[in-house]
Amino acid sequence: MNSYLKHNTYGFRFKGEYQSRVAGLHSIGKESRTEYTYQWNGLERGEKGRIVFQYTLNGQGAIRIGSETHSLKKGDAFMVNIPSDHSYYLPKTSNKWDFIYITVYGDEASKHYQTITGNHGHIFKWPSHSRPIKHIFRMIEIIETTGINHGYEASGYAYSFLMECMQYLEYDQQKDGDLPIAIAKAVTFMKENYKGDIGLDEIVAVSGLSKYHFTRLFTKTVKDTPIQFLTKIRIEHALEMLQHSELSIDEIANKVGYSTSNYFSKVFKSLLGESPSIYRQKKSIMPVDRLFID
Repeated sequence: MNSYLKHNTYGFRFKGEYQSRVAGLHSIGKESRTEYTYQWNGLERGEKGRIVFQYTLNGQGAIRIGSETHSLKKGDAFMVNIPSDHSYYLPKTSNKWDFIYITVYGDEASKHYQTITGNHGHIFKWPSHSRPIKHIFRMIEIIETTGINHGYEASGYAYSFLMECMQYLEYDQQKDGDLPIAIAKAVTFMKENYKGDIGLDEIVAVSGLSKYHFTRLFTKTVKDTPIQFLTKIRIEHALEMLQHSELSIDEIANKVGYSTSNYFSKVFKSLLGESPSIYRQKKSIMPVDRLFID
C-alpha cells in the first residue's frame, strides 16, 4: 500500500438534496502529518453534520473522545461525528502520522453512523485488506484517474462506504469465528497457502474429516465448495495485483497458485467475463471484491 502515500486531499461541493437526504461525500484523502500543530477539535470545527472516518497507515496518532484518549497505530481507525466532544492530533510521542480519511454526511449516513458506533464503538482495528479500507483506496485512485463528475456519483461512493463498514462489522469480521473448527482450519489453511499447489486432498487433510463429510459441511456453512472458495481467494489477490502492481500476467498467475497463465486467464474470465489483461486496462472501473459462482 506504500504506493498510495502521495499526500493529496479532495473536497466536494456538489448540489443535490439527495446528498443531504441520503449520503454525500464531503472530502477524502491521504496525508502524512509531522507537525504537532495538527489537531482537530470536534466542538470547534465549521463543518457541521459531518462524519469523519480516519485510518492509520503508519506512524502514530491519538484521539480523545470524551474523557478517554486512544493511541492510534497502524491498522487503527476511528469514526466520529461533527460536532461532538472529541479531538484528534499528532501526539508528542510520535514524529509522524500517515493516514487515509473520508468525510461523509446526510440523513441516512447519520443513521448508519449511529448504528455502527452504537453497536461497535468509535475505535476499530482493521486489516488493510478489509472491505472499507480497500474501498477508500479505490475511491482515491478513481478520483486521481478520472475524477468524480457529479453529485450522484459522489453520493453513491459515500453510501457504499458506509455499507462496506456495516457488512465488514456485522458479517465479514464475524464469519470465520462462527465456523465449525474443522471448517475454520481449512479456511485458514487456504488463506495462508493459496499461493501453493494445493487442492481438495490437502484441504481435507487439514480438517481431519472424511472428504465426503468435509465437502458437505464446508458447502453448507460457507455457501461455496472448497475449490470455489479457494478460487475466490486466489482471484481476489490477483485483482489487487492487476490494479496496483506492474507485475506481468504470468507473474501474477504464479503468485496466486496457478502454474500457467493460460489456465489462470481461463479461470479469471469464467468469473469476471473478461481476461486479466482487459480487466487491468479498466482501472477507472471499481473492481469487485466478492465473487459469486453458481
